[in-house]
Amino acid sequence: MTTSRATIGRHGEDIAARYLVDAGYVLVDRNWRGTRGELDIVARDGDEIVVVEVKTRSGLGFGHPAEAITAAKLARLKRLAGQWLGEHSPRAASVRIDVLAVILVPSGARVEHITGIS
Repeated sequence: MTTSRATIGRHGEDIAARYLVDAGYVLVDRNWRGTRGELDIVARDGDEIVVVEVKTRSGLGFGHPAEAITAAKLARLKRLAGQWLGEHSPRAASVRIDVLAVILVPSGARVEHITGIS
């Protein structure tokens, strides 16, 4: 049985959302669509707005999930974060971009949270 990339991605985003809530983050937005892409999760960590890019893999055959964050992808995330901030005007001391790498394993999932990639 094969599982579609979209199904795997959605499952990874659900795991990431639970992980963030359990870590004390407040989810503000999920799957927000801007003019040139999508933000997986926007959360609040205290006084900070955190844009979270979720990368899910069902194995490491194609490398670690975080390796998918290229310079072009990071630039797009920054533009989208700026657009989201412009539309929502949240009160925040700062903004950062994190990556949540979700690796699906037979017993569940392994989550790696890389904070402040930008």
